[in-house]
Amino acid sequence: MRAVVLREFGEPDVLQVADVAAPSLQAGEVLIDVVAAGLNRADVQQRLGVYPPPPGASEYPGLEVSGRIADPGESGFHPGDAVVALLAGGGYAEQVAVSAGQVLPVPAGVDLVAAAALPEVAATVYSNLVLVAGLRNGETLLIHGASGGIGTMAIQLARALGARTIVTAGTAGKLDFARSLGAEVCVNYREQDFVAEVDAATDGRGADVILDVVGAKYLGRNVEALAIGGRLVVIGLQGGAKAEINLGSLMGKRASVTGTTLRSRPVEEKASILAGVRENVWPLISNGSISVPVDRTFPLAEVVQAHEYFDSGQHTGKVLLTL
Repeated sequence: MRAVVLREFGEPDVLQVADVAAPSLQAGEVLIDVVAAGLNRADVQQRLGVYPPPPGASEYPGLEVSGRIADPGESGFHPGDAVVALLAGGGYAEQVAVSAGQVLPVPAGVDLVAAAALPEVAATVYSNLVLVAGLRNGETLLIHGASGGIGTMAIQLARALGARTIVTAGTAGKLDFARSLGAEVCVNYREQDFVAEVDAATDGRGADVILDVVGAKYLGRNVEALAIGGRLVVIGLQGGAKAEINLGSLMGKRASVTGTTLRSRPVEEKASILAGVRENVWPLISNGSISVPVDRTFPLAEVVQAHEYFDSGQHTGKVLLTL
């Protein structure tokens, strides 16, 4: 089968399409013929050599796919079923083998290619906003990186939960896009201080929950922006991994800071998260409350161009590879 391989680390041109052995099916797994794969920041970090796959995972990049069941193994799926899968690696390939617990049917009404934009972002956003932060009706959520896959899903899920959203992005176009999805307060981080804007938008209360992909660069200011009892959830390190924090400020607000990852979690945890996604998020997608914004698709042979486009930061919504 064809797959994208990394024989060295660096810029997008290190990505190569090569013929490799097809995956072998293990107990509890299903085999999927991949139709499309989603690009994620983790793929870029793996390409750069700073985020290797967890032990036992495929060495090929790609954390989410859509496709059709080729071999259902002993699962309840059937050959030809349209599905999506959450992976620890290996999605940039014509076939993947994955635990059946990490596979869901495509939501009703969603195109099979576009469905590849769903599993990683839906699992990440649901697990962090609902399971970790406990976002509730009437609360205020601050989202950094509003126009990417995580941000667009977070805006829509928060709206469905009855929360108010404040978002940051670096261009007027990206903020307009976020606003079209339901963001209520839009902050251009190049021109505005998000702490001051949160303070003004909440009459000095602050944000109840912050979903952050930046990390170290924003840590201190995120704590400033939190409300009493606020919850800061860090899910990315685009602005670095090390920073100092004023514990007195954190304690005074009775606030919390939590860091999470999804890729390295045990199969059982991923299966539990996806069960929650199927029950709570899939109906919102099927009834139109949550859309699936896809910015661009590239054929697998153009994986270098796809990563160059992703790295440019121009995209709003997801970038996909098609097979």
